[in-house]
Amino acid sequence: MSAEVKIGNGSEGQLAPHPLRAAVLGEVHARPFTPMETPRRIVHFAFATPGEAGKNDRAALAALCLRDKREPLNAAAKHHRSAFDGATLRWEQHTEFTTYTWEMPSAPGQPFYPDAPSLAARMASVPQPGPLLVALDLHLLADDAERTVAVDYLFDHASLAVAENADGTVLFATDFQADASGFVRIVVLDRGLGAERAGALVQRIIETETYRTLALLGLPEAHRIQTSIGRIETRLAELTQEICTAHQLPDNQRLLNELTALAAELEAGAGTSHYRFGASRAYNEILRLRLETIGERKVGIYPTWSSFLARRLAPAMRTCLATEDRQATLSQRLARAANLLRTRVDVELERQNRDLLKSMNERTRLQLRLQTTVEGLSVAAVSYYVVGLFHYVIEGAHAKGLHIDTTFATALFVPVAMVMIWLLVRGIRKRHVGGE
Repeated sequence: MSAEVKIGNGSEGQLAPHPLRAAVLGEVHARPFTPMETPRRIVHFAFATPGEAGKNDRAALAALCLRDKREPLNAAAKHHRSAFDGATLRWEQHTEFTTYTWEMPSAPGQPFYPDAPSLAARMASVPQPGPLLVALDLHLLADDAERTVAVDYLFDHASLAVAENADGTVLFATDFQADASGFVRIVVLDRGLGAERAGALVQRIIETETYRTLALLGLPEAHRIQTSIGRIETRLAELTQEICTAHQLPDNQRLLNELTALAAELEAGAGTSHYRFGASRAYNEILRLRLETIGERKVGIYPTWSSFLARRLAPAMRTCLATEDRQATLSQRLARAANLLRTRVDVELERQNRDLLKSMNERTRLQLRLQTTVEGLSVAAVSYYVVGLFHYVIEGAHAKGLHIDTTFATALFVPVAMVMIWLLVRGIRKRHVGGE
């Protein structure tokens, strides 16, 4: 149902669906089980196809279907099923990987014959989507006493895992090892499953091997970054000791710069590994759920798949988790050390600023005193010139017949001129200060 289809009949009472309703409903049926008749042989491949590689793979398969006039690949489909020369191809695309599963009738005789490499040639019709992650060769056979005994000889006894489902209608075995051709082999013995249940169980077993491989991709990443984490931890311990003895501002700034560089290096490594570790946890959880759905039951002396993987896969997952926790703890330690140094640098800068302001205040006080001195000298100098001008005026008046003692008049004018000039200078200074 598309997002545009109304809910209800008639022109009245129709309900508009949410734009994502069709996608949510379709997700439940995105990868349906298909019936599978016994005996069958399944060759399964999983390729890493993140980002553009996934788009290119979808385009290549769509072009192949169009060229061979097969059922076209829907642009939004997450799976596609089509017949190819006596085999059936099931294509599925996931977030970071794509699977090609070839299903065909099983040849009579010994399991895993003919060899899987000749069957892998079917992939030559499609460009390889990306690096190969999983190559799986699975035989679904009818059970008999001879085949049950032969399971022990098909695999490496040291790593053989065998189990039945909850009601004993199927036995499945593998050693989780790649054979000489690079394929992991699995035998599934049908004891009355029926086509529907056989298809569902085989798909879950294939997903178990696929998600096991994907979950373990986090382990090499953990090993890769452990060296860097160890080096950063060692250097952080050394810097912490230096912090205790460093008291000068240049030393503290140098230590802070080095701590910041270490934090940046750690975060860069965490940025690349965080997604990988999160994906490994998710794949490991899917693997656990698939095995729980199968409902394993122990067969003879052999470990079940769950117990075998618990001994081999669980330590790898714990290593990834411990490395992730180690990264987080180290990041917090770096942040605390950097905050401590940053606080010390800030305090030292504030002390320097305080001393600088104190020296500026001293200089301002000296400038004020000098200004006051200059102001007094300016009043005296201006008064001298004003008194001189006044003397010329009085002498001119005396020369015109005004009977006045020019010397006495000039002497009386001196204090008046000084007071007037002082008031004038003071008024100008007040106006300037008030404007600022």
